Amino acid sequence: MPDQDQTVYPYGAWPSPITSEAITAGTVGLSDLAVDGVDVYWVEMRPFEGGRSVLVKRGEDGTVSDVTPAPFDVRTRVHEYGGRCYAVHAGTVYFSHFADGRLYRQTPGGTPEPITPKLNVRFADPVLDLPRERIIAVREDHRDGGHEPRNELVTVELAGENTDGGVVIATGADFYASPRLSPDGTRLAWTEWDHPNMPWDDTRLMLADVAEDGALRSARQIAGGPGESALEPRWSPAGMLHFVSDRTGWWNLYRLGARVEALCPMEAEFGEPQWVFSPARSAFLSEDSLMCAYDQGGQSHLAVLERAGEHGRLRDLDTAFSLAWDLQVQGSRVVCLAGAPDRQPCVVRLSQEGDVEVVHEPAGFRVDPRDLSVPEAIAFPTEGGRIAHAFFYPPRNALARGPEGERPPLLVIGHGGPTGATFAVLSPFVQFWTTRGFAVLDVNYGGSTGFGREYRERLRGQWGVVDVQDCVNAARFVAQRGDVDARRMAITGASAGGYTVLCALTFHDVFTAGASHFGVSDAETLAQDTHKFESRYLDSLIGPYPEMKELYRARSPIHFTERLSRPVVFFQGLEDKVVPPDQARRMFEAVRSRGLPTALVEFEGEGHGFRRAENIRRALEGELLFYGQVFGFTPPDLSVTLPIENVGVA
Repeated sequence: MPDQDQTVYPYGAWPSPITSEAITAGTVGLSDLAVDGVDVYWVEMRPFEGGRSVLVKRGEDGTVSDVTPAPFDVRTRVHEYGGRCYAVHAGTVYFSHFADGRLYRQTPGGTPEPITPKLNVRFADPVLDLPRERIIAVREDHRDGGHEPRNELVTVELAGENTDGGVVIATGADFYASPRLSPDGTRLAWTEWDHPNMPWDDTRLMLADVAEDGALRSARQIAGGPGESALEPRWSPAGMLHFVSDRTGWWNLYRLGARVEALCPMEAEFGEPQWVFSPARSAFLSEDSLMCAYDQGGQSHLAVLERAGEHGRLRDLDTAFSLAWDLQVQGSRVVCLAGAPDRQPCVVRLSQEGDVEVVHEPAGFRVDPRDLSVPEAIAFPTEGGRIAHAFFYPPRNALARGPEGERPPLLVIGHGGPTGATFAVLSPFVQFWTTRGFAVLDVNYGGSTGFGREYRERLRGQWGVVDVQDCVNAARFVAQRGDVDARRMAITGASAGGYTVLCALTFHDVFTAGASHFGVSDAETLAQDTHKFESRYLDSLIGPYPEMKELYRARSPIHFTERLSRPVVFFQGLEDKVVPPDQARRMFEAVRSRGLPTALVEFEGEGHGFRRAENIRRALEGELLFYGQVFGFTPPDLSVTLPIENVGVA
């Protein structure tokens, strides 16, 4: 029976307690956790500070304070996507400043001082080599003008002039990541790979001896190669090298003893795609025990792996959290970032029995349990008799319900990457829609990670086909169950997800409308005009270019706009180096010339993803306004307007 406290409103027009202002004012992105003695550090991306990334510390007494002052922005553009770019010891931090790419040192109570000169280079994944008074880091060198930047491993003196931006210790590969120094400082492990591979395709796990003068000697490959992604090198307390490899088709844990040994062989993923530097999915509690996070069947788990005989024994931990990452040991416990369907990511400390202490939870965004839409994990049939996966969120609002006899509209989300995944962790953006009367379907289409290499490689040569088919079939599945109105189904996505949106709207007729956030419309242009890290990504997703030029054209919505009959809205950052603005502009002009409702919103100062609060709000509310125009409802209490071509102003 309907709740007597609920008022009937049109779906999509429910008054929501989750405003775009509440989301941007109270939401910060947490990443790059580190431990320094009794102190815990992490990076916060703050939309309300213009998207600035701030290094934050929690002391032993529980006091949380900013470490890096404004305007310093703890961020790097190595590989464009960045990742970990700081190191800390005894309260002194060394970090990359986004504006100039230089490395800085900041002592306790001091101000940041540069330790590298102004050069056109970038740094990532720094590791302290204290006995030699230096940092080992990945450097991306852009000083060679129009050629590809050069990626290398370098050392940077903690107290030197570093006039050339560091001393090269490893070079020759196209890409480097994860330099890890052994506890005694005598060996260095790292991963490297070459075009046309991505780090989830073929990588090499390397090991070298560190000579007394600091140079590397006897570098050798210990894992990886064709058809194997070896990553996340990590040293045990006694100096035994551990790593993750998918040599069996699953990212499992291994260690290097007299030979390479599997720790706990199973059909589960203990690794993740290395889009950014230094994800950590495991941490040592002792020489024979480590805490780890793994994915299996679309669900994430925390566990303790203990050495027992030939293989380890895995013991799952029963916690309230559904996802954990950036695991770092602190004494006998592990500190990490964790989230759950009813909880945004926060900093927690865990015992090996699974006892949880919340170390820090960002203030601001909260959801009343009565308004919370809890995801249902679904597996649905798709092309070729296969099964794909998604999370379904029904509309939920304590004070509102839809008209009797109506079903809600659906918003399908195609995640970015496309080699990535979505997880069942509280998202204010999903709840923004569900509290307004939308159902949301977050799809882990074929090609997503967390389901093994075979699932991941469903997208090999099939980008724009498999991802689109799976989103289409996911929508049909929940419509056939009676969960949503099949006449009001929209699709949204960012980056690669935006490409999925445009392909779905162009080549299929299931969706009524869509939104492309910095999405790809021309695969051929992307192959010719993008950054080094992804410059050969499409070789595996579509095929080698220009040898398969015609297939690129066949997969590009921009060449088939005559088949497009659905309204679409575009949101684009003008400083996007991954998907340049011309991709959105050309598609927008084509849609407009077709006489279809459309809009293009461009953001000054934004790159590949929106970081500033006002732009996040404008994109979120603008998309809602657009669907309101298409589906025939008027959203209440919005602060933006959206000029929609071929309709007017919403």
